[in-house]
Amino acid sequence: MKFLLDESAEFRLATFLEGEGHDAKTIARDFQHSLSDEEVLAIALREQRILITNDRDFGELIVRRRLEHAGVIFFRLRDQAVELKIEWLRTIIAQHGDQVDQFLVVSDRGIRVRRAATPEP
Repeated sequence: MKFLLDESAEFRLATFLEGEGHDAKTIARDFQHSLSDEEVLAIALREQRILITNDRDFGELIVRRRLEHAGVIFFRLRDQAVELKIEWLRTIIAQHGDQVDQFLVVSDRGIRVRRAATPEP
């Protein structure tokens, strides 16, 4: 799988994903800094990468504005420990691999899959 980590996501997640054989890029390492959320989402779509973020603004872009995407994993956890997020990523890849093109919200209660809405014309 191909992933793009937003600036809000921990770099160690990319290291974990690469160690598992996935293709992982990070905004902080692979792209210019201070990109807008729209630009980050466009890069992920263009490169067909699943975006990993802690930034709730992406929910606004996808759910309300219905911007197109290649999949988003949004971490909305009280405990932001990277080890916990790595365990959630293991679960997502193993059990939700066929849904990673959707908007996945990872919270303390579990994983919620929001189906992609049809983009507005």
